[in-house]
Amino acid sequence: MGYACPVCETPQSDAEHLANHLAFTAMLGDDDHEAWLDDHAPGWSEDGEDELAARIEEHAKEVGFPQVFEDTTHDHGHDDEPQAGDLFEDELERANERGRGSRTSGAGNASAPALDAEAQGILQEAQEMTEEMLDDEGEDDEE
Repeated sequence: MGYACPVCETPQSDAEHLANHLAFTAMLGDDDHEAWLDDHAPGWSEDGEDELAARIEEHAKEVGFPQVFEDTTHDHGHDDEPQAGDLFEDELERANERGRGSRTSGAGNASAPALDAEAQGILQEAQEMTEEMLDDEGEDDEE
């Protein structure tokens, strides 16, 4: 089981992924996600992943979330695993499809607001933290 985003219904595998989805989408300029967080988890931008997940879990609708386990797949190679940048780019692409958010000044997307230097720094830091987290998970899998 997982959780549907209370704003856009995008399924997430668990409360931590839902917290990250809501926060990243809000930081990328989606007013609806930001407003939901402001209403249901005031001060959300100061919370870590675990704290925010605990605060929003009670407001999220549980939904089926398909899980694929390694023993049910044909190839156990991990060469095709998504990289941290890919995951970040997926969220950015979804924000841009809604006409919001951009890492650039909005060139090529007239409806996207320009991100100031602080917002660009936040996005860069988030991407680096995600890459570090995935690198740590990869090291754990190798052990």
